[in-house]
Amino acid sequence: MANDIKVLVVDDSAIVRKVFSEQLSKETGIVVVGTAPDPYVARDKIIKLKPDVITLDIEMPRMDGITFLKKLMKFYPLPVIIVSSLTGKGSKLALEALSLGALEVISKPSAAYSVGDMGVQLAEKIRAVAKINVKSAPKDKYTGQSQVNIGSKALSATTNKIIAIGASTGGTEAIKKVLTMMPQNSPGIVVVQHMPAQFTTSFAERLNELCKMEVKEAKDGDSVVNGQVLIAPGNYHMLLRRSGARYYVQIKQGPLVHYQRPAADVLFKSAAKYAGANVLGIILTGMGKDGAAGLLAMKKAGAVNIAQDENSCVVFGMPKEAIEIGAIDHVKDINSIAQTAINIITAQ
Repeated sequence: MANDIKVLVVDDSAIVRKVFSEQLSKETGIVVVGTAPDPYVARDKIIKLKPDVITLDIEMPRMDGITFLKKLMKFYPLPVIIVSSLTGKGSKLALEALSLGALEVISKPSAAYSVGDMGVQLAEKIRAVAKINVKSAPKDKYTGQSQVNIGSKALSATTNKIIAIGASTGGTEAIKKVLTMMPQNSPGIVVVQHMPAQFTTSFAERLNELCKMEVKEAKDGDSVVNGQVLIAPGNYHMLLRRSGARYYVQIKQGPLVHYQRPAADVLFKSAAKYAGANVLGIILTGMGKDGAAGLLAMKKAGAVNIAQDENSCVVFGMPKEAIEIGAIDHVKDINSIAQTAINIITAQ
């Protein structure tokens, strides 16, 4: 009908797109004119289909929903309802989405098959927001107070958590101790150990035999996923990057940092920029001060950091430097670090 509310469903889950389309099509006065698996497809369909309302997920490939919402409200403002498992009542992301122009936020059930139960609630929200004339994005009430620093490319929250580890002298055994105590389903872990190029492959292979998680030497473009550890290859820096809700690593050369390549600071600073509060930092035994500045950047971006204590370190250099500049939240014996990390992530 000419007066029906035209809805575009944007979600990377094919199941969610199918169920929402079926449920909303049963509702009087609502028609789903299209679906999109990511913001780039959504952009084209918005121009072509001219929907009245968009339902928008946050964790999607190529571009996350928050970034897309910012762009949409700047160039093509229209009513948006955020539907995401990340946006529980009162969450930082819910507030961020509303401050950027979303009119409603609905928390998606954890199980995809149960999203159909949201049909009636979602239809009511769609009818309500369709009446609102969205002329321009509202001013961000949280400017200057955001958990995400200016220039950051991190989401303020995500279901994908990451653990970043840096170590040097004595670090091979310390890393082994931490990783062998990690459960199989632990968040993705990225590791920089100061080590020559010819040793990192065998180091990763040895750890893979001992650990519940899969351990491999990182290759450029590898995704950071739950249950897997990526070891920076010798003579190459490893940086964390993000595409949409997907984290991956970039392997590159470049100048030595603290006389090292790979350097923990390079990894940690990239983690601060692209993961923010979604990364947990660990600094282990080692000589020098590599990692301290990067951990401080992570902490300022909202991360929680753990340092190995002096008694269990072979060399209390890198942890000591990080502690002294205020980059560390917890100082732990090597035997307690893995469980501390899991406890912190589980509580978030």
